[in-house]
Amino acid sequence: MSTFDPDALECLAAIIEEGGFERAAQRLSITQSAVSQRLRALEAQVGTVLIVRSRPLKPTSAGQLMLKHAKMMRLLRADLEKDLKELAPSSTGNGREEERIAVAINADSIATWALPALNPLAQGGLPIEIITDDQEFTHEWLREGKVLGCVTSLGQALRGCKMEALGGMEYVPVASAGFAARHLSKGLSTHNFHQVPFLAFNRKDHLQHEFVSRAFGLTRVMLKQLFVPSSEGRVRAVQAGWGVSVLPELQVRDLIAQGELVNLAPRHSLNVALYWHCWNLSSDVLDSLSAALRQAAAQSLTPAPVPA
Repeated sequence: MSTFDPDALECLAAIIEEGGFERAAQRLSITQSAVSQRLRALEAQVGTVLIVRSRPLKPTSAGQLMLKHAKMMRLLRADLEKDLKELAPSSTGNGREEERIAVAINADSIATWALPALNPLAQGGLPIEIITDDQEFTHEWLREGKVLGCVTSLGQALRGCKMEALGGMEYVPVASAGFAARHLSKGLSTHNFHQVPFLAFNRKDHLQHEFVSRAFGLTRVMLKQLFVPSSEGRVRAVQAGWGVSVLPELQVRDLIAQGELVNLAPRHSLNVALYWHCWNLSSDVLDSLSAALRQAAAQSLTPAPVPA
């Protein structure tokens, strides 16, 4: 098998991650012409086109494979850097800014339990890049080779990856105390849910529909929806009286206890199972990431189901 130029691999990754040749050149501190030359040289070596020159730029199937290879090389270098620091603690290392270790984590986990889990690794110098998406879609970043691991609601292992159950994220429907008093004095029910706006993360967020459907035994649900693409932003919007939102109980527990928010359906909650998927590779860095997320999830989430 051919040995690929690490600089050319990082160039390909930069073009895809930054979405263009100009921004890739800025990130790598080289000229745009040099970016094009490195890409052409890599495509000549591979024997096929790696990037479709469209708007936006897209990797071909071969390009996705080479991107995954580039990220594997980053992981190997990160492992080497970690081992060298253990052998020579005074060493500062020579890792490059572009060699980031990317993981995809859903926004609600970032806003509640996942960031504290990664504190020791980030403070220890691991160049982490967190990609955020809905929990139903983070696995697509892993499938395409853009990240080395993801937190997702997908409970089926991807090819070439290993998976472990982290636990369940419990969601409850909340509104500000003032909004609840004006519009939902008797709580949320099958008779009034369609009269109030629900705040969703974005158009891919089906949690609001899923909660109402399961709580009230409905097969088809139509909601008035507003979209706020931030977990913290949705909490603030609910506090401001925009409407109702189904939010992580972890995130709103204290606000409910303080009486600022009201749980509109105390007898109902939605538990979303979360899983950690990562490449099936022997790597100290990957093992450290997995252990950190596993330990934090065990402390914050409901217990993972026992396999049959």
